[in-house]
Amino acid sequence: MTGDMITLTIPREEPFHEVAHLVLGGVAARLNLTFESIDDLETALEAVLERASENGEVTVQLRLDERAIVTRVGPFATDALREELDRDDESFGLRRILDTVLDGYELDEGWLELTKKVTDGDGPD
Repeated sequence: MTGDMITLTIPREEPFHEVAHLVLGGVAARLNLTFESIDDLETALEAVLERASENGEVTVQLRLDERAIVTRVGPFATDALREELDRDDESFGLRRILDTVLDGYELDEGWLELTKKVTDGDGPD
């Protein structure tokens, strides 16, 4: 599955977020990820989807890339998301969540890319 990409476009309304979680969980389970890694990915994805506006669609792209799962989510209004990610305080915001559960993230032209490394306990047997 390395290099393959799964793309899912859903309405931005909260009830549809569960579909994105099902797809992410299915990919993670197929890759034999640990429960902790799956939980971290789910937490990050939900935190990002919560920032989606309530109108239109949001796209979630998943791919396994050199011992990491890379998830791209977007498009977003970049200014508001950039402001929240750049905020350097101790509040329980998006930046703190992503710093805690991911190995990296980057906002680029309205798309937020989330990276979670696949550890030795994770991945195909």
